[in-house]
Amino acid sequence: MKLIAALSIAALITCTPLWAQDDSAEPSDGFNLMQEGARLFMEGMMSEMQPAIDELADLAGQMEPALRAFAEEMGPALMELMTLVDDIRLYETPEFLENGDIIIRRRADAPPYVPPETDPIEL
Repeated sequence: MKLIAALSIAALITCTPLWAQDDSAEPSDGFNLMQEGARLFMEGMMSEMQPAIDELADLAGQMEPALRAFAEEMGPALMELMTLVDDIRLYETPEFLENGDIIIRRRADAPPYVPPETDPIEL
């Protein structure tokens, strides 16, 4: 009798890990619940943000003509300025004078200025 009891206990002990790894049960239920919670959270965030995104799209549509006109008018002048400025990091922050002039000074630690070999774009 003791032998049958010992064999039964040994069989139960060795089968317990197999029973815990049953393929029919979903081993990652907690992970699936977390995925579902994250998905619902993101859907809620998107639904809350959708009106702001729509307003931003409307604003961009209203600003597009003005930005196009600015690029057409100021584009050549900005290109000319960029041919004169070798590296923007070598200059100080612009200084606005009382008379409306703007001065952009070269930093003291910048290397000497070498003018471009080609003439700037004529307007």
